[in-house]
Amino acid sequence: MNQKIPEYLNEKENLIRLIVYTALFALVFINIYQPFGSRNWFPVSEIIFFVFSSLVILTGVLVVVISRIIMYRYTRKHDLLLWQYIIWVVAEIVAMALFYSLFGSIILNDARPLREIMRQSVINTSLVLLLPYATIWLYLSWKDKNKKLENLIQDDSKPEKQSDQVYNFFDEKKELKLSVKADQVIRIDSADNYVKVHFLNKGKITSFMIRNTLLSIENDFANTTLIRCNRSVIVNFDKVKVLRKEQDGIYLSLDLASVQDIPVTKKYAGRVLSRFSNYSA
Repeated sequence: MNQKIPEYLNEKENLIRLIVYTALFALVFINIYQPFGSRNWFPVSEIIFFVFSSLVILTGVLVVVISRIIMYRYTRKHDLLLWQYIIWVVAEIVAMALFYSLFGSIILNDARPLREIMRQSVINTSLVLLLPYATIWLYLSWKDKNKKLENLIQDDSKPEKQSDQVYNFFDEKKELKLSVKADQVIRIDSADNYVKVHFLNKGKITSFMIRNTLLSIENDFANTTLIRCNRSVIVNFDKVKVLRKEQDGIYLSLDLASVQDIPVTKKYAGRVLSRFSNYSA
C-alpha cells in the first residue's frame, strides 16, 4: 500500500483516455441501467431524455475532470502512494454522489430523506466510476507490460557493449587460436581456406591467420558487433564511423585512416542498414 502508483496512470494521454472512457461508460450506464431513478427525471420522449440525461451525466463527470487535473499537477511535484490513490478515488465517488443527491433532492424534488438518496447515489456512483477505472487500469497495465517486453526484446537483439568483452576465435577443429578484446578487433577477411583477423595491438594493426571459413566465423559471432559486409569481409561495426551510399553501392568508413573503405554488396545491404539503424536508436 506504501508503493507508488504506476506512472502510466497519471500520464496526460492516459488521463484523457480515462476521462473520455468514464464519460462514455456513465452515459451508457445511466441510459441502459437507469440508476438514481433517472428515467423519472424527465417525463419526455426517449430522445429528449437521452439529451437531458447526457447533460446531467457530463456535469457529474466534471468532478472527475477537476479531480484528475488536480492529481496531475500534484504528482508533478509529489509521489502519490497506492493508499492515497484509493482515498482519492473514494473522494471522487463521494463528491459525484453528493452532486447527484443534491440534484435529485433540490432539482427533482425527490421526497426521500437526503441520507437515503446519498446512500443509493454512492452505490450507483461506485458502479459508474469503479467499473471503467478498473477496466482502464487493466488495459494500461497490459499495454505497459507489452511495451516493456518489446524493449527487452530490442535490447536483446542489440549487440553487447564491448568494454570488457573478449572475442575468441577458433579454427575448423574448434581449437582456440586467438582471443582479442572486442573493441580491438577491426575486421576479418577471407583468404582461401583461412581467415585473417585484423586487430589493434600496441597501437598498430596486426593480422593473424586462422584455418577456418568466413561463414563459420559469421555464425560464431551472430548478434555481436561483427557483421558481414560482402563475401570476403566481416567488419566490427563499432569501428564504423560513416555509412556512405553512392550510385554503385554502400561503403563503410572506419575510424582508422589506414583502413580502406569497405564496400557492402546487395546481399548484405539490408542487414547492414538494419544494424546501423539499431546503433542510431
